[in-house]
Formats: sequence, structure tokens, C-alpha cells
Amino acid sequence: MSTQVSACSLAQIPKPKNRPVANFHPNIWGDQFITYTPEDKVTRACKVEQIEDLKKEVKRKLTAATANRSQLLNFIDAVQRLGVAYNFEQEIEEALQHIYNSFHDLNDIDGDLYNVALGFRLLRQQGYSISCDIFKKFTDERGRFKEVLITNVRGMLGLYEAAHLRVHGEDILAEALAFTTTHLKAMVESLGYPLAEQVAHALNRPIRKGLERLEARWEELSNLARWWKELGFATKLPFARDRLDTWDDIYDAYGNPEELKLFTEAIERWDSNSIDHLPEYMKLSYMALLDVYKEIEEEMEKEGNQYRVHYAKEMKNQVRAYFAEAKWLHEEHRPTIEEYMRVAVVSSGYYLIATTSCLIARLMDDIRSHKFEQEREHVASAIECYMNQYGGSEEQAYNNFQKQIENAWMDINQECLKPTDVPMPILALILNLARAADVFYEEQDGYTHVGKVMKNNIASCFIDLII
Repeated sequence: MSTQVSACSLAQIPKPKNRPVANFHPNIWGDQFITYTPEDKVTRACKVEQIEDLKKEVKRKLTAATANRSQLLNFIDAVQRLGVAYNFEQEIEEALQHIYNSFHDLNDIDGDLYNVALGFRLLRQQGYSISCDIFKKFTDERGRFKEVLITNVRGMLGLYEAAHLRVHGEDILAEALAFTTTHLKAMVESLGYPLAEQVAHALNRPIRKGLERLEARWEELSNLARWWKELGFATKLPFARDRLDTWDDIYDAYGNPEELKLFTEAIERWDSNSIDHLPEYMKLSYMALLDVYKEIEEEMEKEGNQYRVHYAKEMKNQVRAYFAEAKWLHEEHRPTIEEYMRVAVVSSGYYLIATTSCLIARLMDDIRSHKFEQEREHVASAIECYMNQYGGSEEQAYNNFQKQIENAWMDINQECLKPTDVPMPILALILNLARAADVFYEEQDGYTHVGKVMKNNIASCFIDLII
């Protein structure tokens, strides 16, 4: 990662006065990710050999279990929950394709509630459009789920997880979600370990909305952390969060209208010579931005691609959105909710992803962060815009937006069913960004205020590794 900017002789920004600055907490990790020491070649070679042997064993089991549908589904579920499924994508796809092809009609789907729900969830996750009518055999003559199912906690939990894969019009899955949520909440306190813990975790974060344990590349992470520290943003730009989103904080936590106009114009020009027109504290951010995009361009050229125009255009769009929000604040303009969303889904940073993912990210962010933001001079969030436009209460705004989020998830689920209009890897980005929003904002603004839960989430990705 380039460190050209760190050599710039930029003065440390003085303590801000009369600026709408937030009290962001410092980075909780310190230099933990910088102090990475690569393993020696012999140790690494031994580990690689062990991992390859384990991979071969898992692949063998995935192939051998095809004769036993229940065993195979449970094994695939275990591999995915461990977060190592990226090593066996082809084998899992072939196994689930075989299972899906074996269903000639709904009568072919037998088994108890748990296994039926598990099969439905895994097939839907893989993009197979299996009918939700497979759950009709668990309902009574009125179309309600049978009360006898309540005692089958494992089956109830499986049905709860499966219901999060529903799309528009699947009323039986909406009923399943309401049914299982109500009864699982009622029984969780009386359950023993480990079932109580599993149910509590699922109620807080169903599998569909959780991020898989990521394949961590410590060396790359260490280089990124070192590059960020060498830039010196944490000390030179004390008003900003010690995160990779300094430009956002320049627009809504420090810059005044005149400065932001200069910064936006500099981004539009996309020229290093524009630095001379910027205030001192903006120079560091501006040159860092150009350096990063230059390095991306160089890497893309090595691969025979040139994305400079595309990347620069998208960054300009995002900065224009930031500037529009800043103007609203300084002009004391309260936009309509429609006007707000047109701009806000761009400034959320998800402009390259589908609108559904943007909507989830923006609304969940606003629901959890708006009270903290409104403690200082800050542009109105979706909550304030809705209340101002419709005269509703804060609670009514929450309920309205939660419904929109629910519908957006069903849109994503629908788009992920085969045949898809775009490649599955791109749809996986949409899904994972929506999942990330849920992880960060379901309970609180875990991005700005990193607590124990978020710290554990990050540790599970980059510290407490499996393979």
C-alpha cells in the first residue's frame, strides 16, 4: 500500500473550535493488526499440508454422503456455519444440485420439520427456487402451523431460519416466522445448554442476516493497518473517526460550507495541483484519496484493465452526495423523505450495489445513529425527515422503515434465485453488504461505537481463525 502522503509536511490540525464535532472513541485495536510476524517457511509449509489434508477429507465426505440426504444436508450446514465453505464451493453446489434434481414433486420431500426446513434453507441459499408449499403438511385445516410443533425446539429453530429466505407473496413463510419467533422467545429462558444459546443467538441474528466467518489474510490486513497509521489521520485529523471513512467526517463533522465547496471542486477536478487551494487539514485526505486510486489504477493496468474513469466517477458521485447533505445542514433545509433517500443511498457508500442493499444500509444506520448525530449540528436523518413531512412520531418512523427493510430483504432473496440476471458472485456482494449493515446496526451503531459484540465479530474474522 502506498505511503506517499505520510511524507507530506502537514501541520497537525488544531483543536476544533465552533465546529459540529462528534466525540468519537479511539481505535480499540491499537497496533494489534500491525504487529504481524510472518511464519517461517517450514512452519507455514506444515500448516498448509495439514489444511490440504483436511480439505481432502471434507471433500470426500461431501461426495460419500450423497446417498443419505439428511446426513449430507447436516454436513453442508456444519461446513457453512464454520465459515469454511469457500474451500468447497464446487462440491457443495454439485451436492445441492443433486438433491434439488431428485425432487420431482412435493411428495418427494419427506422427513421431520427440522430436516425439511434445513433442506429448504440450504437450497434457497444456493439459489434454487424450491416451493414453500413443502411446509403445508405442518399446518392444520385453517392453514396455521400445528401447535404440536412447539415442543420440537430443534424443528422450530430450523423453520425460523428457513422463513428468512422468503420472497414476496409467500404467506406461509410469513406465518412461519411469526409463529416460530413468538414461541422461541417464550421458551428460550427455560431451555438448557446449548439449545438456549443457539435459540438466543438465532433470535438476535438469523443465519440469513449474519456474515460468514471470513477467510482472513493477516499479511494484507497488517499492511493495510500499517498504511493507515502512517497516514496519521488519527492525530492529524482529530475530529474524524479512526476508521477508513475520513471523507464522510470532513463533510458532516468538521468542514464549513466554504471549505467543503473547495474540497468538492478539487474532487471534481481530480488533479494533485488542486491541493494548493485547500485548507491544511484537507490536503492530507485529498492526496491520500488520489494516491489510493492511482495505486488501484496501476494494479488494474497490470491485469490489462483500466478502471480509472469508472472509479473516479463513482467517488465524485459520492462526494456530491456528501456536499448536498452538508448544504442542507448549513441552509437549515429539511428535505422530504423522498429527496433525502435519493441522496442518502449514495452517501452511504453503497452506490455500486443494488438499491435494496443501499436501502437496508441507510435506514438501519439512521435508525441507530440519528439520536447521537442530532446531539450536535448535523443534517437531518431519515427519521427527522419522515417526522417533519408526515407529522408522525419517532416510533411510527421506525415501524415504517423496518417494514421497508423487511421488503428489501425479500427483494434480495428473490434476486438470488436462479436463473439470475447477473452472476451470483455479484449478488453475493449485495447480500453480504446487506448482512454487514445488519451486523453493524441491528442493536446499536456498532460502527461508530464499537462494543463487545462488534469486537468479538471482528476477532472471529481475523484473530480466532479456523483455517
